[in-house]
Amino acid sequence: MPNALVIEVASTTAGIVAGSERGFRFYSSTPEFEELDGRIFRSPAEATRAAILHSKARPSRKAA
Repeated sequence: MPNALVIEVASTTAGIVAGSERGFRFYSSTPEFEELDGRIFRSPAEATRAAILHSKARPSRKAA
């Protein structure tokens, strides 16, 4: 299994997760996902679900 994986949400790179002894640490790649930065997840799938939920919970940025 790779030590680091890219997490994408709706064609946006949310960040990467890197494996460690404690789990998978999330490193955000955009300000939109900074809230998840540094969190530890049990699996890359769990990190992906968290990123998707985080994205859906944020207000959409539509042009006025």
